[in-house]
Amino acid sequence: MTAEQTPISRFPLADPAGLPADLAERYADVQERSGFLPHVFAALAWRPEEARAFFTMHDALMDKDTPGLSTGERELIVVATSAANDCAYCVVAHGAIARIRTRDPLLADLVAVDWRKAPLSERVHTVLDVAVRLATDPAAVGAADLDRLRAAGLSEDDVWDVGAITAFFALSNRLAHFAAIPPNPEFHLLGRLPR
Repeated sequence: MTAEQTPISRFPLADPAGLPADLAERYADVQERSGFLPHVFAALAWRPEEARAFFTMHDALMDKDTPGLSTGERELIVVATSAANDCAYCVVAHGAIARIRTRDPLLADLVAVDWRKAPLSERVHTVLDVAVRLATDPAAVGAADLDRLRAAGLSEDDVWDVGAITAFFALSNRLAHFAAIPPNPEFHLLGRLPR
């Protein structure tokens, strides 16, 4: 079975013509901007209220640049924690977005394989260390970890975002595993070559 033949989900797929207007508009916008519809959109569409809540939370966490966490660094949190959770969909999809947002065609791959050896600032290494620990051993994360993030220059909002991004993508990783959502083939080339 080729990637094009792999089912998008183990669950029903909604008829795009039957989507609520706000989701249909969002899906059309994403497809127009990227040239394809990421499989997670199709996989979540059969439960419109949850899809709407999922994408609202995603946007609130991921679509902002702050002095402590750029949009590219937010994507690197997703790549590192999704790799720790063995989620191919999120590693591939958010690796592509990280390549675009960091303007670095190699960094996301290095983070996915071993973020500890990736050429990152000490601040970003600290962020990923705390995020990956939260993803893999949440009970081990304590006040000292939050203090490390503050000492690395993160604001209270940024510290919260490290935890919230990690937690949100733990949900995303598990849904992608549960539904067996494969990464779109288009993601593999995004951000690797100049446009």
